[in-house]
Amino acid sequence: MATEVESGDLNSGNSSRLEVSIDGLTLSPDSEGEQEQAEPPAVPSPEHPAENPELSADGEEGEAASSGTIESSWGFDLVELYGLALRFFKDKLRLVALHKLVLQGPYNPDASPEVGFFDVLGNDRRREWASLGNMEKDEAMLEFVKLLNKCCNLFAPFIASHKIEKEEQERKRRKEEEEHRRREEEERERRRQEEERRRHEEEERLRREEEERRQVEEERLRVEQQKLQIMAALNAQTAVQFQQYAAQQYPSSPEQQLILIRQLQEQHYQQYMQQLYQVQLAQQQAALQKQQEDAIVLSTLEASDLSVHSAGEEAPTLNGRAESTTDSIEREQDLEPAEEVTENGPTDSPPVIAAPSMWTRPQIKDFKEKISQDVDSVITVGRGEVVTVRVPTHDEGSYLFWEFATDYYDVGFGVFFEWTDSTNASVSVHVSESSDEDEDEEGEGQSEEEKAKKEAGKPQVDEIVPVYRRDCHEEVYAGSHQYPGRGIYLLKFDNSYSLWRSKTVYYRVYYTR
Repeated sequence: MATEVESGDLNSGNSSRLEVSIDGLTLSPDSEGEQEQAEPPAVPSPEHPAENPELSADGEEGEAASSGTIESSWGFDLVELYGLALRFFKDKLRLVALHKLVLQGPYNPDASPEVGFFDVLGNDRRREWASLGNMEKDEAMLEFVKLLNKCCNLFAPFIASHKIEKEEQERKRRKEEEEHRRREEEERERRRQEEERRRHEEEERLRREEEERRQVEEERLRVEQQKLQIMAALNAQTAVQFQQYAAQQYPSSPEQQLILIRQLQEQHYQQYMQQLYQVQLAQQQAALQKQQEDAIVLSTLEASDLSVHSAGEEAPTLNGRAESTTDSIEREQDLEPAEEVTENGPTDSPPVIAAPSMWTRPQIKDFKEKISQDVDSVITVGRGEVVTVRVPTHDEGSYLFWEFATDYYDVGFGVFFEWTDSTNASVSVHVSESSDEDEDEEGEGQSEEEKAKKEAGKPQVDEIVPVYRRDCHEEVYAGSHQYPGRGIYLLKFDNSYSLWRSKTVYYRVYYTR
């Protein structure tokens, strides 16, 4: 790339001729006159077109310039500028000597290897290196840059291009840093918003949970208060009966009496709530059925109206006026109750019957041992039979109590009330077949009038407790009922569903005021 012709001191007037060839271009900074003709003007930096006095062609006053001025003019610090200059041109006598001084310091003949006599280029480099003396490293780098700029007019554009490249890299670096900071800021903002959203969701969840807990607690308190009110009302009605019953069961143990009374009150409340639910369910079903019936009647009336309008002039007339089907239906419906009243006569309102109270207790073994001492209180219900215990109301009583249990197997039990004014106050036991078909067969040969007379002669019977199978072989079943009036209680023990087994029943009935 470059060829050295002759070396010498570039700063003295007797300097040797130095020819440098860079890509075919020869630089020869020989004498002052020749330098003025042959040396091209220094190419200034693009950013500092008028600032570069220390790198001028003179090279004399500019040598006193500081390294800071060089850095401000070229845009590089001295070390980087020197490295770029070395890359651009690096194998010429003084340039090489300056380079040696920068790398290894002042020339030391003892530390340097011997150079052959015929190595002219090596000896010239050694002498040039020695001529630098104890020049400082920074001064050597500065002279190297100025000399290269003086000898080669392509050095300045080279440095300018690298400066532009450096500024572009710096701009890209700053842009990347700004983009990185912007992304980090966006990521922080996104995380902050996400954290804020999660915090709001957590607060909303906690608020909803707290609201739900509060509502549940309020509902629990309301139900508990309602239960206490209902139990207080029920206990006021049954306090005397339960106290009398507990006194009969545990006559010498007030603690056991209190425990039994609380159990009876709790069972009474549960039965009351179950009956109340059944009543509400029946009312809902009746309302739904009424709506369906009303809808059917309405659709029937609409169909009748359509048929009347379609008939037109052919509709039947009454006293010269057309009689609509709707009016006929309404008159028929109005006549039905009157006919019914005329045939059956006026009916009295049914008596009000209070709801029964039923409960259980686990002391079945003690109960059966106590009842078995009275032979009349133990009955046997044969297979397929129904045993009815008839208990008349007592003039001095107002409540009837019953208790019963069985051995090994369950039995059906129900309570009915027969409205009859009986003078016999004794308890009697009647055994009957369970099948209703036998009664129907007995009445097949009778006429309708005889059947009606027979039915009319029977007293009215109301159901107090429906007949259901009770697990009375596991615990004692007990209950009470307030007298609805004068009559006879029918306690039915139903074993009609059993085809093989008879049941032994231990029972007791008594009245209280």
